[in-house]
Amino acid sequence: MTPESPESPGTAEPTGTAETPDTTDSPRVPLPTLLAQARDLTIEQLHQQLHDEGFTHIRYRHGAVFRFIDPDGTRLTTLAERSGLTKQAIAEIVDELEAAGYTTRTPDPTDRRAKLIRLTPQGKAGQQAAARILNTMEHTWAQQHGTHTILALRTTLETITNHRHQEAN
Repeated sequence: MTPESPESPGTAEPTGTAETPDTTDSPRVPLPTLLAQARDLTIEQLHQQLHDEGFTHIRYRHGAVFRFIDPDGTRLTTLAERSGLTKQAIAEIVDELEAAGYTTRTPDPTDRRAKLIRLTPQGKAGQQAAARILNTMEHTWAQQHGTHTILALRTTLETITNHRHQEAN
């Protein structure tokens, strides 16, 4: 049953449009806040599942390596550039991951003075587990909220982030 709106009895028409959001009701949570909340919930679920699967040392901050490392290894400076963190911050994260057995440092074959950060088999397994968990979450959302809704959300967010990256270049 559709609730009636006071403005037009018998219908449940939204009072705002994409161009003019509804401001007649109580204050709405800003969209960036909702996105941050959704991200926080996703990261919380991801890390809980990783922990449940035995990846107990992986923390949120480690994503700065797991998300940006190349399959054949990546220099520390490149990880810092890609993640937006300082070289010192990335070095600390790599140290933590190395101590936990997720990464190793090897000489860069193109420059013996430099080191490549590489995932160990355990690191690759953690990275693959995270990808699988996130994929499962997206499929669950599609089942809960509809495939078209999640596809539209994905497409919109990709458009927003691609536009931002284009402006930065």
